Amino acid sequence: MPNIWSAEAWRIVGALAAGTLIGLVIGIPYGLLLALLGYLLSHLYQIGRLARWLAGGARVAPPEAGGVWGELFNDLHRVQQRARLRKQRMADILSRFQQASSAMPDAIVVLGAAGEIQWLNESAERLLGLSGAQDHGSRIDNLVRHPDFVAYLGKADYRNPLVMPSPEDSRVTLRLRVVSYGDHQRLLIARDTSQVQRVEQVRRDFVANVSHELRTPLTVMVGFLETMEDADDECARQWEREIALMRQQAERMTHVVEDLLFLSRLETGQEAPADEAVPVAEMLESIRDAAVALSGERGHQIALEADAGLKLLGVERELFSAFSNLVSNAVRYTPDGGSINIRWYGDSLGGHFAVSDTGVGIEPRHIPRLTERFYRVDVGRSRQSGGTGLGLAIVKHVLTRHEARLEVDSQLGKGSTFLCHFPPRRVRRA
Repeated sequence: MPNIWSAEAWRIVGALAAGTLIGLVIGIPYGLLLALLGYLLSHLYQIGRLARWLAGGARVAPPEAGGVWGELFNDLHRVQQRARLRKQRMADILSRFQQASSAMPDAIVVLGAAGEIQWLNESAERLLGLSGAQDHGSRIDNLVRHPDFVAYLGKADYRNPLVMPSPEDSRVTLRLRVVSYGDHQRLLIARDTSQVQRVEQVRRDFVANVSHELRTPLTVMVGFLETMEDADDECARQWEREIALMRQQAERMTHVVEDLLFLSRLETGQEAPADEAVPVAEMLESIRDAAVALSGERGHQIALEADAGLKLLGVERELFSAFSNLVSNAVRYTPDGGSINIRWYGDSLGGHFAVSDTGVGIEPRHIPRLTERFYRVDVGRSRQSGGTGLGLAIVKHVLTRHEARLEVDSQLGKGSTFLCHFPPRRVRRA
């Protein structure tokens, strides 16, 4: 490159020398003016060649030229070739992405900033009733008119998926997610979960039916065992320990059945809880009294701090079950003489119910699975304490129905805190 600019400099010097020689005949100023004009016209000619070449496209060979212009033509040609290769690679990647997406069973729709359809695969046509040829550029909320979908697409929070029937077949259940990316673009993914829903429904029906069928014989068994315990005869005294053990296990099984039935009712309840203003402070008073009775001679220090003027919109029976489960768990898994604090308070983020204890604590690896039904951190200790393994599953379902979430903070050997966060719209100040 320095050699080219050196040659260009000599070319300018040559033009000026020629202009000087001509100027000796017609006048020095006129000679230099003609030399500079010729030099300028040569550059304008090369600029014209450059414009015609660029207009011809990247596939046309660059014009032949010497000096600076030859190097410029060659550099631009190399840049065009690299850009052409990058464009080809991007086109290949996009083509492979579209082929892979078209083969997926899930519906995929690429949406623009205004919700217009930019691309969709074949599954989107089958599951959402869209047409890639006709609907390109149309707003998807003008084509899929389900109210839940329109409301879901219009909000900015897509952390939770949407479950809705397919516009093409109401028997097909879709699970939709929206992912934001790029410059205000969104990716809509819809999956057919009909089979999963059917299996889940069969499981719920099975659990509910079995639990219902078990309740009657268990009630009969407990009744007969209580009668045998109350009988003041030789047989009752001889089998006193065995009868007490059978009654204890039968009652434990009865509690499991009752919890399963309650959990089934929560799972099958589709409608949101009624907006009943629940006096949480009064409810917690009775829960604390029950916790003191459950503690008995174990000597737990159970403190309650509740805002009496703060009420919660929801179903009182469900909230009572969730809160009492958290408190009873704290009593069961806190060593004798430990402390348990119950709080109900509100702030700008909503209402909060907290249960803290000085119990054994929970290892971090167990916390994500605590709300699974029958999941136990320590099987032996859970059976000894009399828990059913369903309490936190019930808590999770109750909170979900009340638009709340559960937060668990625990340190092994130091204790645990269970926090229930309710949104502001469910909190009422008396």
